[in-house]
Amino acid sequence: MRLRSSLTALGLDSFVTTYGPSLRYLTGYSGSHGICIVAPERVVFGTDFRYASQIETEVVADATFIQRGSLVAAAAGKKSFAAGKKAGIEAEHCPVSLLSELRSSFGRIKFRETSGLVEELASIKEPAEIECIRQAAAITDSVFTALLGVIKPGIAECEIAGEISFLHRQRGAEGDAFESIVASGVRGSLPHGRASTKKIAAGEFVTLDFGCLYRGYNSDLTRTIAVGSASREMRRVYRLVLDAQRRAIDAARSGMAARSLDRVARGYLQKQGYGKYFGHGLGHGLGLEVHAYPKVSAISTHTLQEGNVVTIEPGVYLPGKFGIRIEDDVVINRNGCTLLTSSPKQLLIL
Repeated sequence: MRLRSSLTALGLDSFVTTYGPSLRYLTGYSGSHGICIVAPERVVFGTDFRYASQIETEVVADATFIQRGSLVAAAAGKKSFAAGKKAGIEAEHCPVSLLSELRSSFGRIKFRETSGLVEELASIKEPAEIECIRQAAAITDSVFTALLGVIKPGIAECEIAGEISFLHRQRGAEGDAFESIVASGVRGSLPHGRASTKKIAAGEFVTLDFGCLYRGYNSDLTRTIAVGSASREMRRVYRLVLDAQRRAIDAARSGMAARSLDRVARGYLQKQGYGKYFGHGLGHGLGLEVHAYPKVSAISTHTLQEGNVVTIEPGVYLPGKFGIRIEDDVVINRNGCTLLTSSPKQLLIL
């Protein structure tokens, strides 16, 4: 297991997690409650009776157990850390209550905080993982196509969000990857505008940011479309955002600093006079989590690597007017990147 090499480099013997995405990556488990201990000689996994049958087909581990009470106490009783004295925990995903229970149950073990160990490993996708994301993207692309026949003046944003959820399920997804963003008119200037009861009017932009979950992996797509008509300003800014995204997609490749990729799109929009209206990062890693490693922003410390799957999503948000974001999922290659999403990006006026 590659994780053990990372632990050794940090002077740790073992590792423990109860965090869902980490459990899935390390063992294949998709349930909502479990514990995994990566010890020097074996991997131990535990959960409760609700998942007794499920772990027989999902979990890859050297030992498993079912416990009605505390999983930590049960793990202690099985001497899961028997050969190790220093264990790593995930600083971002280990609540104080869990750490306290670990320390009281494993008195002689020293628990030390780690950051991003599993996330770094999971950021390099295997071909099978990329295929799952590709399938998730294909489902979301098909939903976008279907929405083009639904969006019209008078329909509420929340109705569109409900349609997205239904269509995802209908097409084989496990569910939505996150709460869909549907923001029209002046609400489009809210980068994360939740779908409201506002009804769409002619002459407005509608920003749609949504994705689905397929076999544990996520897609994430954003398109901005116009309803009825688009003003000269709307058309001009849309073209600039699309140009910024295309420049970034053309530049993305393995070995490139993530902040340098962000600078490609951000620098272009700054030169066009819209830099201050692009306030978020260019993108983020995508996989078992919607927002994962590597981060693609102006302050990112990550370097893009072959096998990373990231989003590229520049946006311009003009308060009191409208907002535009265009987002695609790409897999990073040695000499460039490959698009996983394929929905049309030219300005669509419905």
